[in-house]
Amino acid sequence: MAATDPRWPRWARALWAVAAPLLKLLGLTALAAPAARAVDLPQDHEEALIHLYNGGGVKAYGPALLVRKSVADKVSLTGSVYVDMVSNASIDVVTTASPFRENRVEWGLGVDHVEQDTLMHLGVSRSTEPDYVASAANLDVSQDVFGGMSTVALGFTLGQDDVGRHGETGYFDHARHWQYRLGLTQILSPRWIASVNGEAIADEGYLGNPYRVARVFGAYVPERMPRTRTARALQLRVIGDISDEGASDRSAVRASYRYYRDTWAVQAHTLELGYTRHFGPDWLGDVALRLNHQGAALFFSDNAQSETLYVTRNRQLSAFNSYALAGKLSYTLPGDTAQRYGLQLNANLELLSFHYSEFTDIRTGQLYHFNGQNLQLLLTGKF
Repeated sequence: MAATDPRWPRWARALWAVAAPLLKLLGLTALAAPAARAVDLPQDHEEALIHLYNGGGVKAYGPALLVRKSVADKVSLTGSVYVDMVSNASIDVVTTASPFRENRVEWGLGVDHVEQDTLMHLGVSRSTEPDYVASAANLDVSQDVFGGMSTVALGFTLGQDDVGRHGETGYFDHARHWQYRLGLTQILSPRWIASVNGEAIADEGYLGNPYRVARVFGAYVPERMPRTRTARALQLRVIGDISDEGASDRSAVRASYRYYRDTWAVQAHTLELGYTRHFGPDWLGDVALRLNHQGAALFFSDNAQSETLYVTRNRQLSAFNSYALAGKLSYTLPGDTAQRYGLQLNANLELLSFHYSEFTDIRTGQLYHFNGQNLQLLLTGKF
C-alpha cells in the first residue's frame, strides 16, 4: 500500500507529498514512486562514460557503457561494460619491479523485478586482466513498509578471484568473497531522511599480491598473508532539504559516517559531507568532502625487525589519512531532440590526497604521500 493510497492516514499522505520532491532531488527515485505502487522499476536510460585517473604513478582511462531497458512493466534488464587501460608506475612497482601497461575489461548483466512494494535485483559481473579474473553474483531485495515511509533492504554477493602471474599459463591460486548487506531508510520528516546500512564480509583463499614483497631486517622477501579475513562495516547517513519555502531552485545537504573493522585489526573511519543545488531548470551542482582515517593491520611493517608468520608491506594495509574533494555538474541539453531523449551531460572531478604515517618511500626514506585526480564525463539519455 503506497503512502498516497487513500487507505493510508492523512498525516502520512501529507508527509509523503512533501518528501517526494526531496527524494527525487537526491536521486532516490525508487522511494519517490507515484501512487500506483510504492516501488517502481528504475527508469530506462543509457549512459556513455569516459573516465580518467592520474595519481601515485598510476594512469587509467577508458570508456564505459550502460543500457537499461524495461520489459512488460515488470522487469528491467541492464547491461554494462567498463574498460580500464592502465599504465602502472606506482611506488610498489617502481621500487621492486618494472612499470607495465595492461587492460582490464568488466562486463555486467542485471535483472530488476518489481512485485507490489518489493524490488528485487539479480546481477552478475566478470572482470578480466592478463593475470587476474574476478567474477561476482549479487542478489538484493528492498521492501517498502509503512506506506513507503520506510525501506528495508537485504543483499548478498558471492565473488571469486582467479590469480595468476605474468608470463605463466593458468592460475596458481583462488579466493572467494562473501558479502551480506542489511539496510533501513527512513523518512524522518517532510525534509529529512536517514539511513543505516550494515555489511558483513568474509574472504577466503589467496588474499595477497604475487608481485609484492615485504622487508625483514632490510631484506626483501615475498609477503606472507593470512588466507582468511572477516570484516564488519556500519554506515549512518542523513540527508535534508534546506530550500526556502516555495523556492524553485531546490538544495539539499547530506552527511554520512562509516566505520570499518576486520580481523586483521584494520579499522577505518570515513566522514563525508555534501551539498546539492539546482541552478535553474537545467543545471544541477554537487560538492562533497570526504575524510578517511585508517589504522594498520597487525602484520604490516615497513621494515620488520623480527620474523613473524605473516608480514606485508602493502601500503593499503598501513596507517594513513586520505582526503577527497569532489565536484559534479549536470546540464540538461536544450532543443526538441535533446528534450525528447532527456539528454544530460555530467562532469565529475575528484581531487584525492593520501598521506601514509608508517609506509616509506625506500628511495628517499621519507613517509610516502601522493595526490590524484579522477575525472568522469558522462552522457545520459532515454531511448
